[in-house]
Amino acid sequence: MPESLVRAVFLDRDGTLIEERGYLDRLDLLELFPWTVEAIRLLNRAGFLTVVVTNQSAIGRGIIDEPFLNQVHAAIDARLAAGRARMDAYYFCPHHPDAELDAYRQVCRCRKPQPGLVEQACRDLRIDPARSVMVGDRWLDVACGRSAGTRTVLVRTGHGGHEIEHRPAGASADAILNNLMEAVGWILRTSSR
Repeated sequence: MPESLVRAVFLDRDGTLIEERGYLDRLDLLELFPWTVEAIRLLNRAGFLTVVVTNQSAIGRGIIDEPFLNQVHAAIDARLAAGRARMDAYYFCPHHPDAELDAYRQVCRCRKPQPGLVEQACRDLRIDPARSVMVGDRWLDVACGRSAGTRTVLVRTGHGGHEIEHRPAGASADAILNNLMEAVGWILRTSSR
């Protein structure tokens, strides 16, 4: 791919950047991990775009709506900004095959493990997937990254501990680490410009 394409770290949201709360339906439940701001700041300084890719079936289930999701992401942005860090973009899938709301009931390419969110971000932001990394706490995050052509990291936070114990046949990540901060250290050590 041409050198004009940039590197990115694609990040799952719940269980990777923030505490896993099931369906996050109240802002007072939003809690970043203690290392999240510093980890994102390090990626920003190293020249990586930081892009959240998150399944949000709570929208299709009628638990939250898109304006509330935008409020959650604005709250994350405010906490990052207070620590001189930034998220470059958020991509989300509101769909689910069993969604209660007709408009969101579908099988789509944007719901992880499908790679649609990462592929869309690569097109929109001119990202080279081969020089990028997907970080998440579930094997479906890893599968999404692999399908999109990125390297992958599974973290033990959120669902990660359970996921490691119940690894599907053939599932593998480039690294399995304790948390996002360890993942960022690995990314910075192993990535070429």
